[in-house]
Amino acid sequence: MKNGEENTVIQNLLDAGCGKKFIENFLTCRRKGEVGKQLKLLSGQRDELLTRVHEEEKKINCLDYLVYQIEKEKH
Repeated sequence: MKNGEENTVIQNLLDAGCGKKFIENFLTCRRKGEVGKQLKLLSGQRDELLTRVHEEEKKINCLDYLVYQIEKEKH
């Protein structure tokens, strides 16, 4: 893998919220040509992010419910 390409991959992983250890593991797999392991790592990271999104969504729903209740009481 060329240095510029590796830097692009690293930046992409950083932008996706991946930590140093994850990036090191991913690059090791990439250098070894272990495509399946790379995809498994990415899938796991995606699942973690999606779980966090859903957790935050639940919190937003709680706030929305309170706003709804307050608005309902005004009338």
